[in-house]
Amino acid sequence: MGIVNTEIKPFQATAFKQGEFVEITEADVKGKWAVFFFYPADFTFVCPTELGDVADKYEELQKMGVEVFSVSTDTHFTHKAWHDTSDTIGKINYFMVGDQTGTITNNFGVMREGQGLADRATFLIDPQGVIQAVEITAEGIGRDADDLLRKIKAAQYVAAHPGEVCPAKWKEGEATLAPSLDLVGKI
Repeated sequence: MGIVNTEIKPFQATAFKQGEFVEITEADVKGKWAVFFFYPADFTFVCPTELGDVADKYEELQKMGVEVFSVSTDTHFTHKAWHDTSDTIGKINYFMVGDQTGTITNNFGVMREGQGLADRATFLIDPQGVIQAVEITAEGIGRDADDLLRKIKAAQYVAAHPGEVCPAKWKEGEATLAPSLDLVGKI
């Protein structure tokens, strides 16, 4: 996808976070690792299972220096109402961003044409504001926070160890590769 290795575009939005409405912009993303977790709509079916899964990993993500921004085209008021009425959503402590204008969703290229809803998409952003990973799934396919954690750890490792790459299924502490002419054709 052509968006990997590009910088996030400017935006301004209101989010619901820990009982408050807060204003956020792209400047709030830079300087730390971030996950933008797009989903179609509040009060639906697969979405709360995914958001709850990420909520269960939020403390670990915070320890890794990662902030989470869930985004739908619902308003921040709707996010609060959902947070207040659902046990699953009620455990969320990360930003629930209202993107009713579609600016952020369009910036990331995941607006469903003619529907006003976001695709089910995840973006990993590095501290410079550059997109390092993208995952987009079909409507009925939920994402897995454990795999997201694995990808974040790999991205953070690669960023901290220039010249090394993480092979398929890499897990923290496992061997990496150092691409070189000597390695060509030997894997």
